[in-house]
Amino acid sequence: MAFKFEKLEVWEGALDYADRVEAIATALPNHERFNLSDQIRRAATSVALNIAEGSTGQSDAEQARFLGYAQRSLIETVACLHLIRRRGHLADPQPLRNAYRQAEVLLRQLVAFRRSLGATVREDLVSYDLPPPF
Repeated sequence: MAFKFEKLEVWEGALDYADRVEAIATALPNHERFNLSDQIRRAATSVALNIAEGSTGQSDAEQARFLGYAQRSLIETVACLHLIRRRGHLADPQPLRNAYRQAEVLLRQLVAFRRSLGATVREDLVSYDLPPPF
């Protein structure tokens, strides 16, 4: 028996993103192991977990709420990417660029999915259309 979230394209995208973030976190220096490395891993994992959790037996409003949590976790990973870049933890900025672009796509998917639910949620959706910093 398949779970509802396993059929969602956005969930697959979140898994792919978590894998990309894992590669970045693994490349960070040892002194960031209990700071940025763990933080970005947890936040990226949280994106996929919130999509899954919100999909199971919930109302549209409840699912929209969990998609909001997924968005917040995704934005947290983007903030971590900025910190990694600013601190010069990676010699090659290309993995950060790739993750940033993938985060933009994933955010658009999350926002679109959330809007498609037509559920009433308490917060306004924010557009994060900014030029890439990397």
